[in-house]
Amino acid sequence: IKIAMRDPSYIYLHLGFFTCGFHIAFLVTHLPGEVALCNLSAGVSATALGLIGLFNIAGSLLMGSLSTRYRMKSLLALTYGARAVIIGIYLVSPKTPMTFYVFAAALGFTWLATVPPTAGLVGKLFGMRYLSTLFGLTLLSHQIGGFFGAWLGGLSFVHFGDFSWMWYADMALPAAAALI
Repeated sequence: IKIAMRDPSYIYLHLGFFTCGFHIAFLVTHLPGEVALCNLSAGVSATALGLIGLFNIAGSLLMGSLSTRYRMKSLLALTYGARAVIIGIYLVSPKTPMTFYVFAAALGFTWLATVPPTAGLVGKLFGMRYLSTLFGLTLLSHQIGGFFGAWLGGLSFVHFGDFSWMWYADMALPAAAALI
């Protein structure tokens, strides 16, 4: 653990996974509220969340396969960058049920697609012997990010009456993760 915590690559993986947790918890917790703010039915929320789950399966499986052929670092950068772009497109799109469905499918595809390359990089950096401990700590960063995503989303809504501030934060964090 001491050696890993001194390695900048390992710290960057923590920061990326923090961003991932922030993103996922914000969306799962507050997407239904966003849909309601757009005067759309709860059915749109339910369908969107279902699409996230469905496309998550495909994205995770594809990323696992791609992680055996391409640089995992590059795949992570691409995934985080895609999230920033997807959110940016969502922000300028009309808020219709189809917008939410396409948004959910696209985000679902990137949802847990970060797990295979992150775990793979931890194993590559420190060996399989330490994977469970070191990836477990990386997952802790994910959970801390998740706390902040859900909590700050609620604060944003309480203070501003919408999630605008959070959408920009949710776009900036994966852009930063893509760069690191």
